[in-house]
Amino acid sequence: MTKSLLFVESKPESPDVADEYHHWHDDVHVPEMLTVDGFVSARRWATDGDSFITLYEIDTDVDTARTNLRAAFADGRMSKPVAVQTQPPPVMRYLALIAESGAGA
Repeated sequence: MTKSLLFVESKPESPDVADEYHHWHDDVHVPEMLTVDGFVSARRWATDGDSFITLYEIDTDVDTARTNLRAAFADGRMSKPVAVQTQPPPVMRYLALIAESGAGA
C-alpha cells in the first residue's frame, strides 16, 4: 500500500537537450530511484507548461523514505542529473497519505 509520495517537478536545461534529459530521466534516474528501499513505482506527466512531474509511490513513511534516498545519494547509488535545469532547481515535495476515498480505497 502506498503510504507516501515524492512529487518532483523538473525540466530540461533547454529545448536543445530535451532528448538527453528524457533519456537520463527514464532510462537511468527512475530505475535507480526504484532501487531505493521503499520506492515502489514511478509515474511521469508532462505539464501544460515546459516542465514534467514525476510521482514516486513509497510504501513507507516520509521520514524513512527521505533517509533512504539521502543514503542512496551519499553512497553513490544515484547518478548525477543530466541536462536538468538547476536554476531554479527541481521542486521536490514529500506527501504523506492522510485519507483515501473512491474505488479501491
